Amino acid sequence: MSERVTIQDIADELGFSRNTVSKAINNTGVLADATREKVLKKAVEMGYKQFSYVNISSLDTPDPAPAPSAKREIALFTYNSIGNSHFASTMLDKFQRELSIAGYSFTVHRLHDREIEQLALPPSYAGERTAGIICIEMFNRNYCSMLCALDTPVLFVDSPVYGTSDPLKADHLYMDNQSNIHRFVREMARRGKKRIGFIGDTMYCQSFFERFMGYRDAMYLSGLPCPEDCCITGNKANAKRPGYEEYREYLTEKIQTLDKLPDVFICANDFIAIDTLTAFKKLGISVPKDVYLCGFDDSPESRVTTPSLTTIHIHSQIMGVSAVYLLLSRIKEPSLNFRTVHTETSLIYRESTND
Repeated sequence: MSERVTIQDIADELGFSRNTVSKAINNTGVLADATREKVLKKAVEMGYKQFSYVNISSLDTPDPAPAPSAKREIALFTYNSIGNSHFASTMLDKFQRELSIAGYSFTVHRLHDREIEQLALPPSYAGERTAGIICIEMFNRNYCSMLCALDTPVLFVDSPVYGTSDPLKADHLYMDNQSNIHRFVREMARRGKKRIGFIGDTMYCQSFFERFMGYRDAMYLSGLPCPEDCCITGNKANAKRPGYEEYREYLTEKIQTLDKLPDVFICANDFIAIDTLTAFKKLGISVPKDVYLCGFDDSPESRVTTPSLTTIHIHSQIMGVSAVYLLLSRIKEPSLNFRTVHTETSLIYRESTND
């Protein structure tokens, strides 16, 4: 056996298929609980390291601080609804389970426009009971700065674009937004698809910005020109976020102005890719015949849309584990230097790139 244990090594030991072992370790697909448990137990025995489905107690991390009697709550602040299609839905399931093991409860606070504008804490928030705050889909910089000024540890899962002002005084957790975009661009170039564009409001959040910069870096490193006319990186004036009818109208208008389609569009996430497909259908543009399309997130919709989307999978379970570690270690030791963590992603090819 090689020094580094692989999924194939575990499959050989158990007599299972490689696909079964991969599903168990990455918590994807459908498996019997007994099968999943058997795979995970064998993986631990063999010293396999690349888990996406683990308990925080199995990691070599600092013991979480015992929750003070008056502060046993972790508060989630969010602006947008986090439905089952959002990558954070699975991440939060794991996060909440591990918090419970560590002795913390979990409260959810959905913010309204008025609270954001007035920099007001929601009435449901109890600061005297709150040990830490986790923020998801929170991209208003002024509000985020206000939260960081509280005497409470804060973790941002994604964040406002931080290159435009001083860094927020908090820990940050992101998925790897660049490596697999580099891989994708190299593969498209190998296939002769060298005119590649980007779609997504780059100033909407840090992850969108990083994905755009990953695209630009990949084009540069591949020796390809970056076609600025094929980069649709804004939104309608005063629009709050992508993903609504006004954004689809904006995309349709911008695509209509193109003198020539690129060979490939990389989209900032799957929902933008699906909005782009809607615009393409209105304009009589066919995917993948006329243009290839790549999303990001591997949302459930990416698998069932027609054509199914090539995309980049986020390992939500390991993001949940990382979020628990970052927040509980900050509660235990508030003086730690602020940390930024990126977790692994995986490139998945489907019909939208003729795969």
